[in-house]
Amino acid sequence: MTLNVLLIVAAASLIIGLSKGGLGPGAGMLVTPLLSLAMPVPEAVAMALPLLLLGDFFALRLYWKQWSPYHIRLLLPFSVVGVLLGIAVLASLPDAALRILLAVFTLIAVAYKTVSDRISSLTYRHHNWHAYLAGGASGFTSAVANAGAPPFTTYMLLQKVSPVEFIGTTTLFFITVNLIKLPTMITAGFMDISDFGGVLLGVPLVLAGAWLGRRFIDMVQPRVFDGIMTGMLVLAAVMLLAK
Repeated sequence: MTLNVLLIVAAASLIIGLSKGGLGPGAGMLVTPLLSLAMPVPEAVAMALPLLLLGDFFALRLYWKQWSPYHIRLLLPFSVVGVLLGIAVLASLPDAALRILLAVFTLIAVAYKTVSDRISSLTYRHHNWHAYLAGGASGFTSAVANAGAPPFTTYMLLQKVSPVEFIGTTTLFFITVNLIKLPTMITAGFMDISDFGGVLLGVPLVLAGAWLGRRFIDMVQPRVFDGIMTGMLVLAAVMLLAK
């Protein structure tokens, strides 16, 4: 790895830790766009995956058995289909097209953040196909860009579950999706065991970020932080389109 790549991996590791420490998926959405500034999109998606899994295991320990088995059973089967479709897209499109796609997903995340507060207040009638669609879309966007949060979170906000159950379900869903992605990424040739050596450098920063995130969230107003994250997501999308 060059110094430039090492610094970007370090920043991405810290951001993953911050997101798992309580600052939410908005921070995590920055990771793949950030890494893709220094490497092709498939490599960026693959390099982020072990770090995301580390953060997932950290969060899973905090929210063990706090998930909704009902929603997990509805969401996961179609997420597998989404992951397989996403890997196929990642393997078939040229890097320039993937950068545009990643920028689009990033801007969708921005749009989601601007309306997420209103989603939970909507009058809603649940149908199982809503979960199938959300699970499939989350699996697809997670495989292509590690950007599965918006469709999943939109669905879960409409379910009126408790905050702890919400976070627990989110944690179990995404650790499962990321574990499914791992062998498919290796099989597709996007990563191999040697890639984990460089990623190990980011492990202390993921843990430090989680610790900082838990404390930072008590010090900053959520709206201020959301504004900063939204601005950074827009900047990342613009840089992807300009690169």
